[in-house]
Amino acid sequence: MLELRFIRENIELITEKLEFRGIKNSRIGEFPALDQSRRDYLSEVEGLRNKRKTVSQEVAKRKKAQEDAEDLIQEMRQVNDRIKEIEGLLVTVEADLQDIVMSIPNMPHESVPFGNDDSANVELRTWGKSTTFSFEPKAHHELGEDNDTIDFKRAAKIAGARFALLKGFASRLERTLINFMLDLHTQRHGYTEVLPPFLVNTESMTATGQLPKFAEDLFKTGLSERDLWLIPTAEVPVTNIFRDETLPPGDLPVKYCAYTPCFRSEAGSYGRDTKGLIRQHQFDKVELVKFTRPEESDAELDALLADAEEVLQLLELPYRVVTLCSGDLGFSARKTYDIEVWMPAQNMYREISSCSNFGDFQARRGGIRYRPEGEKKSAFVHTLNGSGLAVGRTLAAIYENYQQEDGTIKVPEVLAPYFETRF
Repeated sequence: MLELRFIRENIELITEKLEFRGIKNSRIGEFPALDQSRRDYLSEVEGLRNKRKTVSQEVAKRKKAQEDAEDLIQEMRQVNDRIKEIEGLLVTVEADLQDIVMSIPNMPHESVPFGNDDSANVELRTWGKSTTFSFEPKAHHELGEDNDTIDFKRAAKIAGARFALLKGFASRLERTLINFMLDLHTQRHGYTEVLPPFLVNTESMTATGQLPKFAEDLFKTGLSERDLWLIPTAEVPVTNIFRDETLPPGDLPVKYCAYTPCFRSEAGSYGRDTKGLIRQHQFDKVELVKFTRPEESDAELDALLADAEEVLQLLELPYRVVTLCSGDLGFSARKTYDIEVWMPAQNMYREISSCSNFGDFQARRGGIRYRPEGEKKSAFVHTLNGSGLAVGRTLAAIYENYQQEDGTIKVPEVLAPYFETRF
């Protein structure tokens, strides 16, 4: 969320940045008139309340002196009526302003390249060589069905389309990948592991930017007394750990990692990636979340990206890193790097992690502050997050890159210790 004063003083800049993002039909043009109305109403109601106080004191004096005060009492009634009228108008104006403010995305970082869609994303680097085979490679969903480790038909019977039932080797590999990622990020990269709730309230979804804009992409429970949402990513509950709190300066940066299942309706994506594990309603993910000082957030984004990349390096999976262009940038992000893993059967790279710096955008929405050393006034932290990694897509990448001619899947060397027999 952008600060009201910043919006008021930078309408032209915000309009320019919205166009840079490819957003042309925004409501930013309505802001100045609504903002002025709000300030006019606030000024008028404050004046009327002061007048009411003065008149009330005068009425009390007249009554004490046993003098007639009917004219002042009538005046007070008129003042009260006008105050109630203005308060009603303020509710409407402030609601409209809030809708506009909550609909404005984050301002892109100055280094973000311009582009209309993902075709304009800029490749930053590649790692590893594309896997080649002496035979025709199969897609991960074909391999899973052939060796009876991924069952889409029975999952559809249980829950419907875009779900998967993992069995045997696949389910063990999924569990192994979760443990491997958590061990790496906690033991080598210095993150603290947390296990948050998988259901969150509306305030939590709003703080991280999922609501109100992306409601159709989310799953909401049908409980009548409570608004609870299934999390689309661990970013939501983990970022909200410090909602409406002020952190001591010595605590920053705070680095958390969390495994959670994630739930997304995938609204608008029907017809895309209908086969396999790439676009599911339910999937596992290990998430990295940081809370940093503003001046350190760009460097911390680079470090977070490196932490996510190391997962693929240790698994020896070829990948590339791209900088998202303005038209592909997420609503809350000011800058994002995508990591895309090589998928041999598709002969292309596919996203497996997005690593983003949100600046103070989420912190403003969630009231997450810190107190800079030597200063009395608190400031907003910067928040960052990235997948480290999407577990189902990592499993799919292993299936495709480590497949053998007989249809079996070789276990990456770094995971071998996790596959030792344990009782």
